[in-house]
Amino acid sequence: MAGKGLGGRVRRGSQLARTGIRGASGLAGSRARRFAGGTGDDVAAHAQLAGNLALVLGEMKGAAMKLGQLLSFVDLDLPPEVRSAYHDALASLRDQAPAFDADAIAEVITEEYGAPAEAVFASFDPEPLAAASIGQVHVAKLDDGREVVVKVQYPGVAEAVRADLDNASAFAPLARVVAQNQEIEPLLDELRERIDDELDYEREAQYQRAFATRYTDHPFIRVPDIVGELCRPRVLVSERIHGQRFPAFLAEADEDERQRVGEIIFRYAFGSIGRFRLFNGDPHPGNYLIERDAAADGGIRVAFLDYGSVKMFTRERYASMRSIEEAMATGDRDTAILALREAGFLPRNIEVDEDRVFEWFQLYTRPVVAEQPFTFTSQFAAEVIRSTTDPRDPFSNMLRQLNLPPDYLLLNRIQWGLNSVLGQLGATGDWRAIRDEYIVADAEPASELGEQDARWWRERTPRPDPPA
Repeated sequence: MAGKGLGGRVRRGSQLARTGIRGASGLAGSRARRFAGGTGDDVAAHAQLAGNLALVLGEMKGAAMKLGQLLSFVDLDLPPEVRSAYHDALASLRDQAPAFDADAIAEVITEEYGAPAEAVFASFDPEPLAAASIGQVHVAKLDDGREVVVKVQYPGVAEAVRADLDNASAFAPLARVVAQNQEIEPLLDELRERIDDELDYEREAQYQRAFATRYTDHPFIRVPDIVGELCRPRVLVSERIHGQRFPAFLAEADEDERQRVGEIIFRYAFGSIGRFRLFNGDPHPGNYLIERDAAADGGIRVAFLDYGSVKMFTRERYASMRSIEEAMATGDRDTAILALREAGFLPRNIEVDEDRVFEWFQLYTRPVVAEQPFTFTSQFAAEVIRSTTDPRDPFSNMLRQLNLPPDYLLLNRIQWGLNSVLGQLGATGDWRAIRDEYIVADAEPASELGEQDARWWRERTPRPDPPA
């Protein structure tokens, strides 16, 4: 781990900058050769660069490594073989990143409990089961025989992540040049709040328990329960779930299984917002475990892990989101523009190309506003990312005039991630009808999974008998 203080921050920033410049140059060169009509992507060179990125970002941990996790599965605007080079090399960052020094992890446990791991748990495996951006996971057993996973935060990672955020703050003047109407400070405040959530494992435990409670006994969605009395600011303990990792599932699943898992992931994301106003903003595939459980209808359910990036929307903000979605779904341009302006996307008293704004938001919401059924593809996911990041894209000039309200920061993150995950599955469905199950009173189930979910919801929230 890099040293603390200014020296450590500078070394960390310069290391990331050097790697980032090489990466950006490689990606830019690849794109340039394509636009020039060349075949030209040196896959071996990209694979070497991707390997270097994985090594540097994995060792740096924190926010830098989280960036690597995102790049490991989102659909970059690159030829498939080059995109695969980055996905393959960076995939290890999702759950097999370089492990931290065992003695340092043991020291964190002793500091948090006032006793070593062997005094807290009946057994504790010092070899990590998984290693991620700000902590690594170990298998342990409790005195009552329960098998649990213990997530331990890397020593010094809080300081490193906050230093990364300070480095990001230094780019605020440049951000104002790129997006002249963006309100930077509220966005940074939101980012700091979400990062503070991720660094406090006791708060993460509260979020995870909120999800686990709401999904108790669900037929195809599972959230690991929390062992609350053992959670500490830098240690989180939850039940262990045995399941198949997403890449392994993807490699061997048949078409029906892929479609089932795709619909479950979509329902979890949109159902959590629609029913509970809760949103889990870390959709990378390392956070899914596929359970082939014969007791579950259909034989497969999905366990969702990691609740560090969670947001609960206020009723007012959720109502605003719904008004935008409804206007997009019905093609009501004027109402959509008014709702976007009231939500803070369109700066007041500034003229923007409203037709282009409406067109871009329809692209973002295409899975639920397009003719149904809609199939998620890697090409669609790349198109959405390109529309936001490529300065040559037709939407680029318009987007530089907009403002991203802070409440939408995590939503933007999951939009990229969810599109890419569902694109890998080739998920096809009537997503508008499925979404409506969670937001329209008495909407009919759109699928077999919808019927299972509706039965569970009725049992969970029984309606009172009508008066005699």
